[in-house]
This record gives sequence, C-alpha cells and structure tokens, in this order.
Amino acid sequence: MRAVLGQFGSFGRPVRLLLINQFGINLGFYMLMPYLANYLSAQLLLAGWIVGLVLGVRNFSQQGMFAVGGSLADRFGYKPLIVAGCTLRTVGFALLGLVDSVAVLVIAAAATGLAGALFNPAVRAYLAEDAGERRVEAFAMFNVFYQAGILVGPLVGLVLTAADFRLTCLVAAAVFAILTVAQARALPARGGRRGEPGGVGLLSEMLSSWRQVLRNRPFMLFTVAMAGSYVLSFQVYLTLPLTIEANAPSPAVEKLAVAAMFAASGLLAVLAQIRVTAWCRRRWSPHRSLTWGVALLGTAFLPVAAASTGPPMLVVASAVLAGAIIAVATMVAYPFEMDMVVTLAGAGRIATHYGVYSTVSGIAVAIGNMLAGGAVDWARSTQMPIVLWLALAALGVACGTAILWLGRRGLLGPAIPTKQAATVTA
Repeated sequence: MRAVLGQFGSFGRPVRLLLINQFGINLGFYMLMPYLANYLSAQLLLAGWIVGLVLGVRNFSQQGMFAVGGSLADRFGYKPLIVAGCTLRTVGFALLGLVDSVAVLVIAAAATGLAGALFNPAVRAYLAEDAGERRVEAFAMFNVFYQAGILVGPLVGLVLTAADFRLTCLVAAAVFAILTVAQARALPARGGRRGEPGGVGLLSEMLSSWRQVLRNRPFMLFTVAMAGSYVLSFQVYLTLPLTIEANAPSPAVEKLAVAAMFAASGLLAVLAQIRVTAWCRRRWSPHRSLTWGVALLGTAFLPVAAASTGPPMLVVASAVLAGAIIAVATMVAYPFEMDMVVTLAGAGRIATHYGVYSTVSGIAVAIGNMLAGGAVDWARSTQMPIVLWLALAALGVACGTAILWLGRRGLLGPAIPTKQAATVTA
C-alpha cells in the first residue's frame, strides 16, 4: 500500500482527482448494478423479458455511444463531458430507486448507460493528457482505483440492499452527485476545440472525426487485435460463474467461490499493480508487455480445461484460479494498452480514439458472449466442456500473436523498454 500511496502522491491534483473519481464511479456503479436484476424481478415483479430489456438498454446506450461521447469530449473539452456524465448517472440512479413505471425505468437505464459513454472516453483522454510522459504509471494507478471500486462497491451494496434496494439506489446517486460537484469545482479544463474551420456543424465534425479514426490503419489493426482480449476478460461474468454454479455442491459454496474470484481480482490490483507495471517496463517494450499480457489471458482457461472432467470441486477451484490469472494478465496489459491508444492516436482526437476503441470492444464482447453462452449449452449437452476452454485459450494466443506481429512490423512504436521505467515507484 505504501507504493500505491507514494505513486498517488507523485501526481498532480488533476490526476489524483481523476483517480478518486474513478474509484467513486465504480463504487457507486457496483453497489447497485449486481443487485438490479433481482430487484426488478423479485420486488417489482417484472417479467423476465422486461428485466432483460432494462439491462440491455443500459448496456447498449453505453457501448453504442462511446464514439459519440469521445467526439463530444474532443469538441467541447474533457471536463464538461465528465461533469455531464456524472450528473446524468446521478439522475438515472435516483430514478431507478424512486419509480416503478417500466417506461421510466427504461429511460433511467438508458441515462445511466449514456452517462458512462460520456465520461469514460473523457476521463481516459484527460488522464493521458495531464500525465504526459507518465501515462503508463497513471494508467497503472487508474487500474488500482478502478479495481478497488469493484472490490468495495458490491460489499457496500450488499449491506444497503439488505435494508432496502431503494436506499442503495439513492446512496449510489449521492455518490455521483458528490463526484459531479467535485469535478465541476476542482477539475481544471482540458482538451476541446471550437470546431472545424469554415463553420462546420457538430454532426459533420463528429463524422469527420470518426472517418479520421477509421482511416488510422495502425490504430484500427490494434483495436481489432485487442477486441478478443475483452471477450476473454468478460468471462469472469459469464462462463466462469456458470461453471462454478454447475459444479458447486451448494449455493453457499457457489457464492463463496464467485466472491473469492472477484475479491482476488481487486486485491491483486491494489496490492501488486504498481510493482507489476514497473517489472514489465524494466524488461519489455510496450508491445511486448501487451503481447505477454494478452497471451496470459488465454492461458487462464487452461486450468479449467485440465480440470473439466475431474471432480466438481476441482473444477470450481480451477475457475477461481482462472479468474485470478485473468486479473494478473489485466495488470500486465492494461496500462500499456491505454497508453498505446494515445500513441497511435497521434496529436489529436484522443477521446474519439478511446470512444471508437471502446465501441469496437463492446461489439466484440456482445458477439463473444452470444457465442460463449451457446458454447456453454453445447458443452453441457455433449459433455465436452474442454472444447470451450481450449477455444478461449486459442483466442488469447491469436490476439497475442496479432499484437506481436503489429509490433514487429513497427506499427506499435519502438521495440525497446521505455526510458521512464526507472521513475516508477516499486
């Protein structure tokens, strides 16, 4: 923890505020979202398709609008989009706790999703700009605070939901209200432009910015290569919990194993992210760190493949281990991944590049989840679960190989360790 606190204090006020902001964003989000489906179905007695609609609208309004949020941040500045996103999520979470009308619930879900599309690209672009040459260190710290929010949020939500889910919604809204005021008052302005010469309208400028990003061949190749890694990372929410559910001897063991998997992810990031990033920077170039991180994501599924025909508790343990390996792989890759987006974006439209990157990743996750979910059903019916896990491992190898190829072609920057590695606090 001393390494984390020392690194935190070494950054300027805007970066420190953004890190605290990200912890608060995930704290508020994860104290509410894991329990929303149960509230809608068990307390509001909504039909399953309506619950799916509400959750689907939230996800689509975020993933589908990232590119829009990024373009708006490049046009109007990062701070206004961060403040607008936090404000919108405040309203959305409050509505979820105060209304039971299906129409309003759908609007609230859309608002919470759009909020994420507004502030996520802006936060990352702001962090990259303000950190300067220390971007990799800043994004390593970002992952620490990000994972800490995921670790603490569900625990707070569990306590609040035990009293009343509406209370959870209002507390989550209060967290975002505090973040809104803090960003509005204390965050300096960064980024933005007045528009293209000749009075080009907002829509035309946004379309122009998207064309510019799509024509950035190294960036788009990198984006496609990394999209598969998001499919792999998302398995902690899909195939691994389903596998634990199918093999755990009791509901209590199932909940304990799933909780352990997520707790391990958060604790590893808080305790070891800074040291892992420093170790990687001393030894590898950015694209080598990405290659190894993504390849490690693939290897996470090999223990489950090996245990797939063994005793049920061995399968459960292997799934928990897979979740821990995914956490370590994310720690290796994430800071260099976020830095690489800025490197490939060049001099301008950084938020738009982040927005397009997130949109492509979201599409990949949606398609990957459908395929992975179908593969789970197929594996259960054929009694051949090993095929699923080997396919996921192969996807990690394919993505890692693609990144290695891009690096060797010189499309991902210099193939030597970065000079500022020695500045990382270990």
